[in-house]
Parts: sequence; structure tokens; C-alpha cells
Amino acid sequence: MLPTSTTAAAPLAGIRVLDLTAIVLGPLATQWLGDYGAEVIKVEPPEGDLIRANGTSRHRGMSSIFLALNRNKRSLAIDLKSAAGRAALLQVAEGVDVVVHNMRVAAIERLGLGYAAVAAVNPRVVYCVATGFGQDGPDAARPAFDDVIQAACGLAALPTYKGGVPDFIPSLIADKTVGLVVVNAVLAALLHRERGGAGQYVEVPMLETMATFTLAEHLGGLSFDPPAGSAGYARLLAGGRQLTPTSDGHVALLPYTAAHWQALFKRLGRADIANKYNLEDRHERNARIVELYADLQAVARSLSKAEILAICDELDIPVTKAYRLDELPTHPHLAAVGLFQTQEHPSEGRIVAMRSPVRFSGTPAVLARHAPRLGEHSVEVLREAGIDAEWIESLRQAGTVVQA
Repeated sequence: MLPTSTTAAAPLAGIRVLDLTAIVLGPLATQWLGDYGAEVIKVEPPEGDLIRANGTSRHRGMSSIFLALNRNKRSLAIDLKSAAGRAALLQVAEGVDVVVHNMRVAAIERLGLGYAAVAAVNPRVVYCVATGFGQDGPDAARPAFDDVIQAACGLAALPTYKGGVPDFIPSLIADKTVGLVVVNAVLAALLHRERGGAGQYVEVPMLETMATFTLAEHLGGLSFDPPAGSAGYARLLAGGRQLTPTSDGHVALLPYTAAHWQALFKRLGRADIANKYNLEDRHERNARIVELYADLQAVARSLSKAEILAICDELDIPVTKAYRLDELPTHPHLAAVGLFQTQEHPSEGRIVAMRSPVRFSGTPAVLARHAPRLGEHSVEVLREAGIDAEWIESLRQAGTVVQA
């Protein structure tokens, strides 16, 4: 269970993060930093982060996706297109350790909040930007979203290797993967600074990150110069490692060693199938993986999911039934470890959140704050930055700052 309070400091306790991100990539990254104990100030325009409207909602502006990506943050709603708003935010920036944004670089420079401007008032800042494309390449200024990056990095083309058509993975996998890389990059830069180094500018480009992600197993013959073949991991692209149909659904099972395969076919009463293959030779086994899985599926179709699961557990072969999304909250393991947490939200009532999956024995991650209402902490954050009451009130009167 994710503690709501603890006597031990969370790993990033004392670190302050100014979060200028929106949608999914950046908010996921800053939420992880918040789960690790950082104090995160979420900066939103007066109309709010666009993702507040996406997903399922009880009330406008507090969607399921926003709730899932923005806990452990305070919301400062401020108009950065106004000179007064920019001046106020720069004063807030003086007291933070990290700034994160996922705007195009030209856009944030126009706002006067680029790295040079922030570093001028806070030289120790770790300033991390998640760009669509590396800023030293020809696509530097192009806009990028998850769909664009899935297509550009080769992910969308993977179904074509099995005779299908290009398609998106129905998950924001580029946004979420790059968001986690942002967390890693920020932590590395903070570690460098705490070891006596300086603050610095950090860039995490989506395309480059996802190209390395996709090609980790798929670079194939292009790993060599000159190429020793085409790109792609044939074991996957040829159709191996498929879900296995049973008499009442599907399971995912992965006999990974020769001993696994031999024991499984023997237990299924089909040692003759194992004898068809030179299972001890991993290269030959991989070359015939499609045929091997076809034989397994032909046998498994006559058994139930429960029977297959029991056999694989007996033989210590990795296996699970194929779960649907709606089944995950009742997944026996996830329920036992308390991944899903019921909470009371001040405006949304009872909600279900997922705790941080990371466990620290001495400095546990903490659920300190609910996902904020728009501008819930605007005045509080500005006061902490040393902005006097008169200035704050003038910002509110002008509509530059919104307080929930």
C-alpha cells in the first residue's frame, strides 16, 4: 500500500519541480517525481491542461486521465502569455531545482521562459525539455504527438511483417515511454549536481528515444557494417510467441528453454512433437518457432485455460491467462499487493488510483496530494515565492492568475 504519510523522507524529499508540461508525456514524468517525494508545481493556463477534458469525467475538468497523471502536484493556473504572468513565474522558478516542459523550443523561447532565461535567475536549475525531435536535426521544429512518433520510429509498421497493415499500438506508448526516460534523465542530472556539478540543460527527444526503444531487439542485420541482413527480430516478426488459444479463451505461455519445451510436450502426452525438433539447438529452435508454436496451439485447443495454467505452474513455465482491462482491478496478484487504492477526492468523491509500483525499503514513495483542481494552489505557490499580496491580487483581478 502506498503510504499517505511516513516518518521516513521519500527519496526526492526537498526537491522542487516546476512542471510546465501538458497532456500525457510530461505529466506522467512529473507524477513519478512527485511519487518519489518531490514537490511538484503544475503550471497550467487559465483554461487548464487540455487532458482535463479527455477520458471519463464526473465533473468538467477532472477527467480520468487527468486524475491518473497528476497526483502529488499543486496547480498554479497562470497566463504565461502576459508579461505579468511570466514575471511572476520567473520568480517562482528562482526557488526550484528542476524545470520540465514538453513544448516546442521555439514556443517556450517566445514566452521568455527558455533555459537561458531560467538559468539567469537560477543557475543550479536542471532544465529538462521533452522535444518531438532532436534540436540539431532537420525536424527540430516539427510538432509531434504519440501517433506521429509511433509511425516515425517503426512501431506502427510492425504488423506489416505478419501480413497486416500499419497500425498504432492502442496505448500512448511513445508518450509514456519517453516520460519515463525524462524521469531517468532528471534523476541523473540531479545526481550530477548533488555530487558537486552544476545545473544543466537536458533534452529528451521523442523520436530518438523511441527509435532506440523499437530497435533494441529489431536492429537485426543492420547491427553490422556492411549489413548482415535486414532489420527485425525474426522470432517475433515471423509470428512466434503468439497467444495460445484454449477451449475457453487464451493464455500467454512461454516455454523458454529446451527443457521447458520437452517437459511441456511430455506432460501433454505428445513427446512425439518434441522429437520432431532439435530443441537443444537454440538457433534451430528459433528458426522453426512458428511451426513449433503451431504444434503447441493444436494440442492446447483441447484443454481449458485452467488446465494449461495448472500444467505450466507444475513445470515452472511462465504463463498467465490473457486479462482484459476491466479485469485488472481484480487480478489476484494486483489485488494482493494493493496496486489499486481507493481515495476520497475533494471534488470527485471516491476515486480509484494506482500507487507507485516502485518499492523503497527505507524511503517509501508517498501519496501526499490528490490530483488538483485547476488553480487550486495558485495563491499559495505565489506567496511561497515571495510575491506580495497586492501583486497577487492584481494578477487575479486581471485574470492572469486563476484560483480554484
